[in-house]
Amino acid sequence: MPNAAKNIINKSLDNFACQPLNHAPAKPMLITTGEPAGIGMDIVLDVIDGGDLSAGIWLITADKAAFIARAKALIQVGKLVKIPEFCVIDVPDKISDIAEDWLASQINSTLKDQSNINHSVIILNIPCHDEVIAGQLNAANAAMVERQLYLAHLLAKTHQIGAIITAPLQKSVMIQAGIRLDNGEMFSGHTEYFMHKSSCHKVVMMLANRMMKVALVTTHLPLKAVPDAITADEIKATVRITHQGLVEQFGISSPKILVCGLNPHAGEEGHLGDEEIRIINPALEDLMTQGMNISYAMPADTLFTPQHLADCDAVIAMYHDQGLAPLKSHGFGDTVNITLGLPYVRTSVDHGTALDLAGTGKASSSSLKQAIFYAYKMSMSDFDSA
Repeated sequence: MPNAAKNIINKSLDNFACQPLNHAPAKPMLITTGEPAGIGMDIVLDVIDGGDLSAGIWLITADKAAFIARAKALIQVGKLVKIPEFCVIDVPDKISDIAEDWLASQINSTLKDQSNINHSVIILNIPCHDEVIAGQLNAANAAMVERQLYLAHLLAKTHQIGAIITAPLQKSVMIQAGIRLDNGEMFSGHTEYFMHKSSCHKVVMMLANRMMKVALVTTHLPLKAVPDAITADEIKATVRITHQGLVEQFGISSPKILVCGLNPHAGEEGHLGDEEIRIINPALEDLMTQGMNISYAMPADTLFTPQHLADCDAVIAMYHDQGLAPLKSHGFGDTVNITLGLPYVRTSVDHGTALDLAGTGKASSSSLKQAIFYAYKMSMSDFDSA
């Protein structure tokens, strides 16, 4: 392997899976519960109940009443023994007016007024517009989900929190409710939302587990739209942001990155497509001249073999399923979604809302635990000392 960071990370993740964090984060960490009808509240409650948030201050965006109701439902099915203790801060109706010292002052007054309650978990109470029923989507509550994201963004942007960890939301409901991005486009996901709120021209979606880290040049596009979206500028920006993230947030001083081709066999010298010759390899060669340790376009079907994965720090895939299918086959449920290129740390679970599991006690919090661990370490750039 090019360095020891991979072994360190794997060992740390194994340790985290069976014990809580031993050291408090430098700043409060924020977890969104996402779609209230889904399993977001379930998995957050499970993490709290397991003692994984016992060090430091952890902020949970949720409807307090719905959160308590979900806890009671999980008690009924034997998942929880009791409702976890937590403090409560009511979020102002106009989130945009929140000052840069709002959180600190609210936490101080809350801990003083609620001194007999567990201080490590604080619910940032954002009421839903309508009743929350586990497993039943309700577009009337989509605005509450967007308010969670907006609050998380503002607190991270103003350096009041150390990182954002997101539970899943339901994109179809957000679209049905007419939730839009700042540029007027319809809501399309966490990644795009935080990118536009942060005024970033480009961010990179990376997914990581014990086996590999995969970054994507394109994300949520129909397959037929992918070739036109593969440009030299997009490739260069993706590689640069990925390289910077590996150095600054993962502590890998000189990362080695392997890059997938777009076409079968990486184009077979132009016989199966010429994007590698015309676009991808010239862009990569330009980056090589700048000192980056990256490959030319490689056939994706052989790149994702143990031999190649053991000799790199990250893989760049051209499109969503090219990268995520092999990655999730080696760790679905233990994979973390990371957004690189934002002015703050954001991680997420690798699964959806699982409406059929909401309130049943059958939802696994494994991916959330890993997302918490990654956010915790990335916020302190502390992977190399895990």
